Amino acid sequence: MSLLNAILGNASEIKREDLLREFAEILVEGESIEAAYKLIRDKWVFTNKRLIVVNVQGVTGTKREYHSIPYRSINQFAVETSGTFDEDCELKLWIKGAKEPLIREFKRGTDIKGLQRTLATHLLVGE
Repeated sequence: MSLLNAILGNASEIKREDLLREFAEILVEGESIEAAYKLIRDKWVFTNKRLIVVNVQGVTGTKREYHSIPYRSINQFAVETSGTFDEDCELKLWIKGAKEPLIREFKRGTDIKGLQRTLATHLLVGE
């Protein structure tokens, strides 16, 4: 991840294989990581069952908050692709019970349409 993207608040993609050891203890049977993104130390991990938002805290980064959001708790989502002068992509998630959407910006080149497809697959199945 480039320093400029980190300063601008743009997340970059992480290889799933790099997360297997870290998340092995919290994934349930049959759960697998489908996509993951990192912004400095924080992560957004999309599994086949939920979104896990990891907030790394403190100077040493040993304290972490794992916020699990089951897909059934997401009411709606919106994606914004990058443009000519606006180089970042954006994802907005509206969670049941929350007043404001959860927003994350991603760097140019992120497969935001693939992320949209992943969310649609999990949110629209069974409708």
